[in-house]
Amino acid sequence: MSNAMTMLGRNFKHTVRNPIAVFNSILFPVVLLLMFVYIFGGAFKVPGKYVDYITPGMIVMVISYGLSATALAVNSDMTKGIINRFKVMDISRSAVLSAHVVSSMLRNAIGIAALIGVAFLMGFRPAASASDWLAVIGLILLISFATSWLTVALGLVAKSPESAGMITVPLIMLPFLSSAIVPAETMGTGVRQFAEYQPFTPINEAVRGLLAGEPNTTSTVTAIAWCVGIALIGYVWSLSTFKKRA
Repeated sequence: MSNAMTMLGRNFKHTVRNPIAVFNSILFPVVLLLMFVYIFGGAFKVPGKYVDYITPGMIVMVISYGLSATALAVNSDMTKGIINRFKVMDISRSAVLSAHVVSSMLRNAIGIAALIGVAFLMGFRPAASASDWLAVIGLILLISFATSWLTVALGLVAKSPESAGMITVPLIMLPFLSSAIVPAETMGTGVRQFAEYQPFTPINEAVRGLLAGEPNTTSTVTAIAWCVGIALIGYVWSLSTFKKRA
């Protein structure tokens, strides 16, 4: 635990000193929210106010936009010899990976808090009860935990920082091909089916239902199942790759 806290402090300092990571994970989702609500929002037909519809989707996008920074940080440790230095020190190897996951989750939490604050200023008015908010927080933490472990694995398998940045692009783009911005049923044939069966759509709908005070049990159970599966794959893949390369 002591090693993990030390590594967490190190990773967080690196994030603060990286303006690109701060912009991508905290500021850029806010820019997207402003752009979609005030520029494109009137063109979309959604139930209720558009800001109420898109905010849950943008919460998930905050998580996806922070993934590239995690992959780059992990890959940088592997390719620049930092791990080799840690190997000759009395440091738990598991602390290196877990610290990257926790720092990614903290960065996501800050970005989501900023996004929700701006959304409230724009007129976002969720009908969620206290228990619904707790469920939203728990689901967001689970999503962040799962995607962070998968991103750590992707950062470990990448051969260079450049490839680490590119390898996360599909994860960053997936929310755009989900129900985050518009309902999946309004999409064209092919895209609609892809949006309905990919993991981010049930995640969006689960968060959206909870914030609206109308929990969608099917979407919530499906979202949890996706998150648990992604977390297990990312965790096992990360440990296996780390043991081979470290």
